[in-house]
Amino acid sequence: MNVQEIQEKSFREGKLIAFPKKLKSKQDLLAYLQEELAKKGSTFTEKEVNAFLAETYDDFAILRRYLVDYGYLSRD
Repeated sequence: MNVQEIQEKSFREGKLIAFPKKLKSKQDLLAYLQEELAKKGSTFTEKEVNAFLAETYDDFAILRRYLVDYGYLSRD
């Protein structure tokens, strides 16, 4: 899925409306979120990651967990 498809299918007014169930769609979304975060820099505190993700989805903790579990973010 390209960026436009992700935005059209998954977002309304900048907010994630539903977390995908299919693995490929989930991976595409996580890669997109990682790319958006990377535009802001390369190293972040957990608080900064939480703030970014909270702007996107109410359950930001699940997004952070998936980003780490799927290897899009690492914890140091």
